[in-house]
Amino acid sequence: MNQFEAVHAATRSGAARSGTGTRREEHTFRGNLSSTRHGWLRLTPAYSVRLVQQLLASGSAQPPFLDPFCGTGTTLLACAEHGFDCDTTDINPFLIWLARSKVAAYSPAVRAEARAALARLCRAARRTQPGLAWTPPIHRIERWWSPATLGALSRAFAALSALRASSSRPALDLLRVAFCRVLIQCSSAHFGHQSMSFAPAESDSAIASSGAAATTSAALERERVAELLAAALESVLLAAAQRLPGTRRRVLLADARQLHDKLPAAHYGSVITSPPYANRMSYIRELRPYMYWLGYLADRTRAGVLDWTAIGGTWGSATSNLSSWVPEPGVPPLQPEIEARLTAIAERSALLSSYVRKYCHDMFRHFSSLAHVLRPGGSAHFVVGNSKFYDVLVPIEQVLARQLEQAGFRAVDVTVLRKRSSKKELFEFVVGARR
Repeated sequence: MNQFEAVHAATRSGAARSGTGTRREEHTFRGNLSSTRHGWLRLTPAYSVRLVQQLLASGSAQPPFLDPFCGTGTTLLACAEHGFDCDTTDINPFLIWLARSKVAAYSPAVRAEARAALARLCRAARRTQPGLAWTPPIHRIERWWSPATLGALSRAFAALSALRASSSRPALDLLRVAFCRVLIQCSSAHFGHQSMSFAPAESDSAIASSGAAATTSAALERERVAELLAAALESVLLAAAQRLPGTRRRVLLADARQLHDKLPAAHYGSVITSPPYANRMSYIRELRPYMYWLGYLADRTRAGVLDWTAIGGTWGSATSNLSSWVPEPGVPPLQPEIEARLTAIAERSALLSSYVRKYCHDMFRHFSSLAHVLRPGGSAHFVVGNSKFYDVLVPIEQVLARQLEQAGFRAVDVTVLRKRSSKKELFEFVVGARR
């Protein structure tokens, strides 16, 4: 049994038997909900802090650590909690902010400042006034929030924005995290599946009511927003009060395909990360409520541009750009078996076939860049999932394992982590390698 199998053997056997239950949830975002700052905000899908902790405890991973696909900062925060130095990068500026906020120090004075400032947000949310304060240009925003709830959120956010002139940045960050949590808690969005969905709109007859009843309902919605804000901040403050060891932790805006432009050569002892999966799920789409409200997105055009720069991005112009995308020189051809699968996908959709090819192309560029910054003998651990397009299974874990070898890595192996969904063919894996 190799080092990766030793870490994951129990989980793997449980996943192979049933794919459900506690062991499966331990390796999803649900397993992070009660884990200190790890549960501040969700990203769909998210890999588990427990997996990172297992790797840190196994001795197979050595500092300093690197996570080139930051996400919500799971690896960075887990390393900080265990006293290990870690750098992390991402191409999404919102995720850079969130990761930095998760590992920041929050003194008692800062926490008291945030708690005192919250009163202004709650008063604004409860206020009755015609019209709305500023709201973000989210397409069909009415799907997300009812008019009364949106009004309460817009007034609370206006109060939060007004605090910038008089409040410290750490206190504002705590309030922003709490506000983001409430955005989702009081929305109509559901995250029970691979991608986000919305609750069906009520029929006209269901929402028809007398003026007095409608006024009462609006008042209850405003009060709910205020109560959620208070509860969210208290939860955030409880985690923020837990001091982190004094480690070096850097969060850098960088392209995972060009790590060598921003990071020191042959520096890192281990990589623990989870890159985007080849499943056409846009992280920009999933994150857009946070990003629009906090000012990281201003319109759909910018969202598409940002998604195109990310590996696996497929929202807006990121999809249309695939039709004219041409592979760059220097990337080895895919194995004949994979080429055959891409051909089969192309028979149904040339665009999807091009999407998978570009994903593989970009991941090889990432591995090639990673080889420059990981020191000789260093280990790499990638949590990845396979994909299925129409009736064609794409064994991405095999593709990435081969590409790691082509990029100069050795001792490459693949370990099953868990079953991902009701589709019997879809699993999550740990692809491991040595530099």
